[in-house]
Amino acid sequence: MEQRISIVTLGVAELGRARAFYERLGWRGQEIEQTVFFQTGGIAVVLWARDKVATDAGVQDPGGDGFGGICLAHNVRDRAEVDAIMAVASEAGATVTKAAQETFYGGYAGFFADPDGHVWEVAHNPGFTLAEDGSLILPDFSRPAH
Repeated sequence: MEQRISIVTLGVAELGRARAFYERLGWRGQEIEQTVFFQTGGIAVVLWARDKVATDAGVQDPGGDGFGGICLAHNVRDRAEVDAIMAVASEAGATVTKAAQETFYGGYAGFFADPDGHVWEVAHNPGFTLAEDGSLILPDFSRPAH
């Protein structure tokens, strides 16, 4: 299996509300058959009814909107961009779960939850490189840090 993620599907309570939230963030989606697709760089983020995701995956869903153990990350090029995105997310209706602040790894990050409780981190990590197209390039962790 190749090391790749192609699609992240978020199970949502109300498709229209979720789509409107992400569009207030500046994203542009396409809806087909009650599913919204967003092209996000080299992968896609999909919004689909939570019960349909659970049925499709063959899992039981207790229906809670609590933390599901997953955090999606959006890495940016500088600290100012973290602050700007956190402000846009808050204005769009996100719940800021942790205001942007210095991190243990020498970066700067904040966290928000979308209306369905999906947690996003917005981070500037000076140890990670972002290509011109926004692709994340991890450093070689086997090499000593300077």
